[in-house]
Amino acid sequence: MRSPTSFRLPCLLAACLLFSVVANAQAEWTEADTRAVVENTSVLRLAPDLSHLSDAEETVVRNLLAAGQLLQELFEDQRHPDAEWARQSLEGGSPEALLYRLNRGPIATNGNNERVGFMDVRPESAGKNVYPIGIEREELDSYLSAHPEEQKPLLDLRSVVRRATAIRLDRDLATLDAYPGLRLLHPTVHQRLTELRVSPSEGVFYAVPYAVAYADQVIRIHDLLRESADVIQSEDRDFASYLRLRANDLLTSNYEAGDAAWVLGDFNNLNAQIGSYETYDDALFGVKAFYSLSLLVRDRERSEALNSALTDIQALENSLPYDRQKAVRSRIPVSVYNIIADFGQARGTNTATILPNDADHARKYGRTILLRYNIMTNPQLFEAAHNRYCAGVLDEFCNDLTLEGNFQRTLWHEIGHYLGVDRTYDGRTMSEALQDVQNLFEEMKSDLISLFVAEQLHASGYYSDVALRSVYAGGVLRVLQSREPRRDQPYQTMQLMQWNWFMDQGLLTFNEREGRLSIDYPRYNMVAESLLREVMDIMSEGDIDRSYAFVDEWTTWDESLHGVIASSVANAPGGGYRLVQYGALGE
Repeated sequence: MRSPTSFRLPCLLAACLLFSVVANAQAEWTEADTRAVVENTSVLRLAPDLSHLSDAEETVVRNLLAAGQLLQELFEDQRHPDAEWARQSLEGGSPEALLYRLNRGPIATNGNNERVGFMDVRPESAGKNVYPIGIEREELDSYLSAHPEEQKPLLDLRSVVRRATAIRLDRDLATLDAYPGLRLLHPTVHQRLTELRVSPSEGVFYAVPYAVAYADQVIRIHDLLRESADVIQSEDRDFASYLRLRANDLLTSNYEAGDAAWVLGDFNNLNAQIGSYETYDDALFGVKAFYSLSLLVRDRERSEALNSALTDIQALENSLPYDRQKAVRSRIPVSVYNIIADFGQARGTNTATILPNDADHARKYGRTILLRYNIMTNPQLFEAAHNRYCAGVLDEFCNDLTLEGNFQRTLWHEIGHYLGVDRTYDGRTMSEALQDVQNLFEEMKSDLISLFVAEQLHASGYYSDVALRSVYAGGVLRVLQSREPRRDQPYQTMQLMQWNWFMDQGLLTFNEREGRLSIDYPRYNMVAESLLREVMDIMSEGDIDRSYAFVDEWTTWDESLHGVIASSVANAPGGGYRLVQYGALGE
């Protein structure tokens, strides 16, 4: 066991934190790593005005906050097998408590950009805690090759993969016996487990739906959503319908009914993203979704103004550089919200969301875009972003980045998820075809669409000259890295790929004397189009070997170029860590 000793650090966040040093010389998390976090953390508090909410809406807020707390713990448990122990071991006000909150678990990124434990826990594995602990992809690939009929349940978006040991099988069968409703909803699961129990084996794998794996918590969340639906029914029928259907979705692991109600509903003051959608945390296969909940209050005036300003996006879809343009809804729900509280995978400073991800659901019902206004326009965050941008570009470009331009680039990035390739030529989904790099390519596609359509939006009068330049500046800010990314960081990796492409195509030029970048704005549209064409061709083909080769080709890192700029960006004023606190939680 690791033996901590303690001493005092300078005061942070209005309180002096007690700092624990790991005495084990072999530990990878060091005193310097902890000090770097503690001394560079600032608080971002979100507390939107809720005084206009009705009594029923206030009750719904309390219920969804309670559901969010449960999903926060479930998310942490999904990411690490020792998360529950770690939570129970934390002492309020300790550096470990701060580190745990910032990292949503007992694993953090150290000064060498390595993922290591700052508590006495097992090392992080690529499969987190939704696959057998420590499993390597080769073992599961081999099993799936020998048992192709089991690929669908084992690689399902919302299932936990287990080894078929007697202890595991007995626990899951006991859960199904304790909750007859779940057994009724998942009859083939009970049958499969019963068959395996006859001859259990560690070399055999099976899958259980999230509702079975996390039954106690999911049932409680279901009840909170149902209760909320009943309370709000007379005031907001569409929101009540969504909450009721999403409660059922959590039990069935099929989100179609809730997604349809969510996208097509006309809600009043409240909205909520509830469930497991994004697969960024699955570094093994890239197919498992992790839990989140975002509770939001609508800014009606800004939402209505934004929707009236958006142009018909079918014309933009038709202009994209690929040969399989699809029919899209001319209007998709876009609303401006303020965050009441975020939980699980959503917690942090996420600026916007577009869901659902399921291609069939999006085709049938469209998608909804949630813009988080109190994050997107937060002066503290924008000042830090502007400082990073100015650290990476020459002085003549520094003032090109504006708050509005960054807002618009983010908005059209989210719309970009709705446009372009969503299936391969042979009909496979991106998760089936590109697996662990699907998120990387999807995010890069959306980034590039936001930049490619900017010229058309400018020609239509939607963007002024100043706004267009600011959107383009936001695209440059997006690619600047503060350190060389790891391959399991899809956002940072695809940003580095764009950076290298932009350099190769002459959009960006490195000024060695200044150690910063110059921007050739007239080349922007052409360069964005060239990379977007390549990315969508790879996605359409769905060749995973080609996708890996493309990533390898465009993720080079030159310390004399990338390293120089990264150092400047990392040391820009206002950087560091953000501890997001929520007034609704009493923080």
